[in-house]
Amino acid sequence: MARTPSKPRSKTRNKTRKAKSHKKTPDRSKLHRSITARAGKTRPAARASRTSAEDKLAELKRRLLEISDLRAASSVLSWDQATYMPKEGAAARGRQGATLQRLAHEKFVDPALGRLIDALAPQAASLSEDDASLVRVVQRSFEKAIKVPAEYVVRASVLGAASYDAWTRARPANDFAAMVPFLEQILDISREYAEFFAPYEHIADPFIDDAEEGMTTAAVQKLFKTLRRELLPLVRAIAEQAPADDRCLRQTFGEPAQLAFGLRVAQRMGYDLDRGRLDKTHHPFCTRFSAGDIRITTRVREDDLGDALFSTLHEAGHAMYEQGVSLAFDGTPLGHGVSAGVHESQSRLWENVVGRSRGFWEHYFPQLQQSFPDQFTGVALDTFYRAVNKVERSLIRTDADEVTYNLHIMLRFGLELEMLGGRLRIKDLPEAWRGAMKSDLGVTPPDDRDGCLQDVHWFGGGIGGAFQSYTIGNVLAAQFYDAALKAHPDIPCEIASGTFTALHGWLVDNIYRHGRKYRPNELVQRATGSPMRMEPYLAYLHGKYGELYQLPARPS
Repeated sequence: MARTPSKPRSKTRNKTRKAKSHKKTPDRSKLHRSITARAGKTRPAARASRTSAEDKLAELKRRLLEISDLRAASSVLSWDQATYMPKEGAAARGRQGATLQRLAHEKFVDPALGRLIDALAPQAASLSEDDASLVRVVQRSFEKAIKVPAEYVVRASVLGAASYDAWTRARPANDFAAMVPFLEQILDISREYAEFFAPYEHIADPFIDDAEEGMTTAAVQKLFKTLRRELLPLVRAIAEQAPADDRCLRQTFGEPAQLAFGLRVAQRMGYDLDRGRLDKTHHPFCTRFSAGDIRITTRVREDDLGDALFSTLHEAGHAMYEQGVSLAFDGTPLGHGVSAGVHESQSRLWENVVGRSRGFWEHYFPQLQQSFPDQFTGVALDTFYRAVNKVERSLIRTDADEVTYNLHIMLRFGLELEMLGGRLRIKDLPEAWRGAMKSDLGVTPPDDRDGCLQDVHWFGGGIGGAFQSYTIGNVLAAQFYDAALKAHPDIPCEIASGTFTALHGWLVDNIYRHGRKYRPNELVQRATGSPMRMEPYLAYLHGKYGELYQLPARPS
């Protein structure tokens, strides 16, 4: 987000400083002119142009590093607020975060940075592939940022911090009324943001484009329509059967042992603790401060083993992506995951495709039994495997199984469109939520705590553009894993032996190291040989859950 420019950017010619003249003999001067004529007069100009481009690139990267540092400092404050900050620190923290975001924003929309971009963009063909990509990404971000006023950035930051702080108390208290004033302001400020990018086909388009470059509301609706048509019969077929017995997960599990087991598995998968750490929070997340400091958080329920374990694996998937980005991109906009959907594909791949696979638990279930002997003595692997893959119509998105999860996403996406479009008032959100849950998932929340208050996204400062990326991530997770299997057919055997080298290595080589160097759709094409497609995901769901629940083969 950024400030509206007071003046349009203009392209400027490169100016070079004249060198001091030196006395030369007539003969040497004549000889110099003769050599220059024979060599061609464009060569010194070409050398000067290259030098000028190198200087401008160096200046661009210097400015971007300073902006990156400011944003990282703001992220540290946000991480602290979500983990260790005393509750009375919220007001000052909102102000501090807003100050840093304003400074970063103002530096990013500085006309001098715009002039550097204007000077470098026409020379992209002569730059290295990395530098040309950097200029392209910065140019796109700059052109979006200059449409947003700096004072808006401050207002949005302060409101988001205050709303998040209120939500941490309102949800446990089941107090939606306390959040209504915050959410009404957040809806207003979200609509205001969309107007900076008018005209648009749909008011949600600017938010979706921020998360998934080039994607629109219409494209997401088309994706959801296709997926819903496939999911509903699968959910019905499974729901008609007796539910899996998951009582083994609903015992009492000590917090330290849960955290230790989850972190040990994440390390084995590839999460580097020399460049990261694990802490507790209300709503788990991953955050990057630099290439050497990428942190994850989780939450622990002592009556549910799966909450902390799978949250930890989920966030470790995000973190491994960030840790795998080329170190050469650190401090620049290339040094991050390319999109929210691709990012989510990594958390869902490690949490579900790997972490809920039978092979994974063939190796790790004996270790889990050692960590919790009283709880798992006498529990069979088959029982545990079915328990962690239980399919049921449930209330909580983050607890949802792989088959019903996307129905939760579609529900939220639909409500966002209704709110942004002015067809759903904030005060009516709880009732609309209950109605949608009953219609889509066949369950009705008994309260708002497990209803419309459950996700932090809207209460953290914005409505629109977040939820569709979870479904995109699910689809891409299967597509990436399918491509990795074709390159390394022994991956399932390695997973069953507790080894993840081949899978992690393929992901680093084909996805992680590139950061934002390629556009999202280009990265998917390069890694898998095709654009994003639904078939690997549907084959994965029907194959895994068809076997678990002994369903008829999927029609070809």
